[in-house]
Amino acid sequence: MTFYIALKTLHIGTALISVVLFAARWSLSLAGRQGWRATPLRWVPHANDSVLLSAAIGLCVVTGWLPLVHHWLTAKVLLLIGYILAGKLALAVSAGFRQKLCMGMLAGLQVGGIFLLAMFKPSL
Repeated sequence: MTFYIALKTLHIGTALISVVLFAARWSLSLAGRQGWRATPLRWVPHANDSVLLSAAIGLCVVTGWLPLVHHWLTAKVLLLIGYILAGKLALAVSAGFRQKLCMGMLAGLQVGGIFLLAMFKPSL
């Protein structure tokens, strides 16, 4: 049980860090300050997300939760894919302000859905 708590804490912490890092990069991108791409802000989120994914896989192993069996988890995975795609478009250099704004808001809604599913684990 202690290992589960450690994995869950790591997963929650890295999820929150991931959202904060996305918001920072999105804000800078919206402001037209592309200089962040030449700083650690370009690669730190990917390192954090690797730890986040590892913790998620670890939680699935420890708890026995499986996508396609536990439908709330399937929904989380689908929302995660949407979040990644919307986030990529929100941070695209070639995107205009309006596209960055809309895609960033969509990414935020999807991550909100991910958090809700994680907290309540409803039977879908």
